[in-house]
Amino acid sequence: MDTMTALQLVLRKSPAHGGLVRGLHEAAKVIEKHASLLCVLAEDCNQPDYQKLVKALCADHNVSLIPVPSAKTLGEWAGARKVVGCSCLVVKVFLNEKFVKTMV
Repeated sequence: MDTMTALQLVLRKSPAHGGLVRGLHEAAKVIEKHASLLCVLAEDCNQPDYQKLVKALCADHNVSLIPVPSAKTLGEWAGARKVVGCSCLVVKVFLNEKFVKTMV
C-alpha cells in the first residue's frame, strides 16, 4: 500500500470518530494541545504565510506532515458532501494506528 492510499483510508475513517479537524484555526489549536497524530497540507495553497505557520507548528510539536498536491483532492478525501478545497487537515484519532507507522 502506498502513502496516498493509506492516507485516503485514514481520512475516510477519521470523521466517523470525531478525529478529523479542518482549517488553520482548528488545526493550530489541536497541534498546540499535543492532540494531533498527523497533519496534511495542500501544496497548492496560495498563501505562503499559511504554509509557513503549519510547517512551523508541526516541526515544533513533532507532528508528521504529509504534503498533498491539491486542495480540492484533500477536500474530497476529507469527506465533504460538496467538494470544496481544504488546505490543511489534522488527524486526531482513527481506528488503526498501523497506518501512521506505514506512512511515516
